[in-house]
Amino acid sequence: MRVNMSMAIVAMTDGSENSFDWSIQIQSVILSSFFWGYVVLQIPGGELAAKFGGKLLFCLCVGINSATSICIPISAYYGGWQLVCACRVIQGLSQGFLYPSIHTLIGKWVPLEEKTSLGTLIYAGSHLGTALELSAAGLIAEYWGWPAIFYVIGTLGVIWTTIYIFVGASSPEESRLISDAERNYIHESLGHVVGRKKLRTPWKSLFTSLPFISLLIVHCGQNWGFWTLMTEIPSYMNQVLGVNMKSNGLMSALPYLSMFLLSFPFGFFSNYVLNKKWLSTTTTRKICNSIGLFGPALALIALCYTPADVTITVIMLTLVVGLNAGHIMGFMLVHIDMAPNFAGTMMGITNGTANVIAIIAPLAAGVILNDETDPKEWHKIFYLASIIYIIANIIFLIFGSAELQTWNEPNESENKNTTDEALEKVEKVI
Repeated sequence: MRVNMSMAIVAMTDGSENSFDWSIQIQSVILSSFFWGYVVLQIPGGELAAKFGGKLLFCLCVGINSATSICIPISAYYGGWQLVCACRVIQGLSQGFLYPSIHTLIGKWVPLEEKTSLGTLIYAGSHLGTALELSAAGLIAEYWGWPAIFYVIGTLGVIWTTIYIFVGASSPEESRLISDAERNYIHESLGHVVGRKKLRTPWKSLFTSLPFISLLIVHCGQNWGFWTLMTEIPSYMNQVLGVNMKSNGLMSALPYLSMFLLSFPFGFFSNYVLNKKWLSTTTTRKICNSIGLFGPALALIALCYTPADVTITVIMLTLVVGLNAGHIMGFMLVHIDMAPNFAGTMMGITNGTANVIAIIAPLAAGVILNDETDPKEWHKIFYLASIIYIIANIIFLIFGSAELQTWNEPNESENKNTTDEALEKVEKVI
């Protein structure tokens, strides 16, 4: 639901009978509008996930997105691009709960020994979804028209939400579908205490931590590159290479399919190295992250020196996005490494800030592109993304850390103060 507009907007503005006469600047505004809402609830999302659990927020997120998706075609016909933007803002608002909830659920559900492999599997799902959506959207638009893109994904979302209400659980204690042996195994691995109260978020420690600040910066750099490519690849294929809608979807999907597939070798490598204790967690994360950011940066620069040929371009873009899979085993898991008790909140902060960058990236592309059919204009966008990838990862290499932070656990005096405050409240009630 987050990426379908990248493909749909090509069909919505292709000059056919049911299309719209929207300029490249208006298209850029529509593509960025999702993130106007997305950034708002990231930090509250992390706090709410810690308080109410991930299941409730998941259901709200996908349910609201599904209903809004079904409404987008009607909004476009009767409210123009402004109402489409409003729908995308609503989708962004509700999706603000998504990644903080995922991090919170991983922190509660995934044993330490399986964190890298299962974390990889979970986050790889978003890239598989992207590949399936881009490829399917082109075919759907070709045979049923662009509105069907939104109707199909909205219907699938309703089905998913209905199933998850019955099978999902915010924690092992709440699940009725696992055995006591599995529940105990998870608790023993994570050191959980059943019924443990929510800890106070150490805001001062977070924002004065150099490792956390570097994590924030590298997440911003990743989002600039990722969302520049995500929102602009279909337009580049159409305007520069002249690829038709059906082929455009399939070709735009290939880079994200490669990202999904390459995430598993990266995950295996990371897990194997950590289990053998050949390298520290910090070093392993930095190696994966360097492949994930330096690799795409170099490939994008190389793309600027290759001819505007469909086959070569698809190969290069597949390499760019495929190598980017390294970031999943890189900084994406560092939140949980540093402070599993506050992983959801930390993800909310970094993802929220990084998605302010995701708002700017497509708008910047709209400003840079004076002639969207000129390959040299697109090279400016590719160079800019490469520079940001490189700078962000250098900062992470210097200041980043995957070591457990001291502020993950409150000290005894904080515990005592919290207990005293609770007792005082009880006394007042009595």
